[in-house]
Amino acid sequence: MQKTIFITGASAGLGKATAILFHERGWRVMATMRNPDAETELKQLPGVTLLPLDVTNAEQIKRTVAEATQLQPVDVVFNNAGYGLMGALESLTDEQILREINTNLLGVIRVTQAFIPHFRERQSGTFISTTSIGGVIGFPLHSIYHATKFGVEGWSEGMSFELGLNKIRIKTVAPGAIRTDFIGRSLDRSVHPAYTALEEKLFGAADAMMQAASTPRQIAEVVYEAATDDKDQIRYMAGPDAQAMYARRNELGNEEFRKETRKQILG
Repeated sequence: MQKTIFITGASAGLGKATAILFHERGWRVMATMRNPDAETELKQLPGVTLLPLDVTNAEQIKRTVAEATQLQPVDVVFNNAGYGLMGALESLTDEQILREINTNLLGVIRVTQAFIPHFRERQSGTFISTTSIGGVIGFPLHSIYHATKFGVEGWSEGMSFELGLNKIRIKTVAPGAIRTDFIGRSLDRSVHPAYTALEEKLFGAADAMMQAASTPRQIAEVVYEAATDDKDQIRYMAGPDAQAMYARRNELGNEEFRKETRKQILG
């Protein structure tokens, strides 16, 4: 039987790559984005349905999920829409902090909550959320981003117990750097004069990381693995950089890895 995946943030990057990969593998795809009228590539693919969705809009989430489940049964929900926020806490506005939390954490929670009755009635289904290596490891100038991504990781583990009662799985895909236009399109950088030296070092490091990043297609393959491997597994580290950092952290332990990171970055 042909299966269906519902994807948030499908207009570019990992979301679009995942939509294309699942389409190629014979899945029906519901690709959501804030402005589907502007999308040209995905609308040409048979079996791909475009739907409007801003994950910070709680009422639109309810409407779009209701429309999606009326069109056809959904087997996998991929919570992928995201917003990056980089800067010292002192430099951030309340508006930036709220946007980060509403997009990366509350958006994931609300989309999931809206789909649970559909999955519970079917006694099957899988939720997958894009987190990050920044959902398990902390770096300077990313505190609010980490708050959201660590939040999704912990929330997913907690949710696994209640969802498991109805044979529903929940998973996270935690990439390192992905070779997209995320830095220019979805990364908000803030500066503060008290942190100039650290900002210059970290902003430069972020740009350098992108040069050796995984492609969206490579990370989409991990999403496909999580959707189809039938494993009782929550976390999937995605990309050689994320896998290497995660292995090093596990080797040293949390505190020693934090000290090593501080020494590498701060000297």
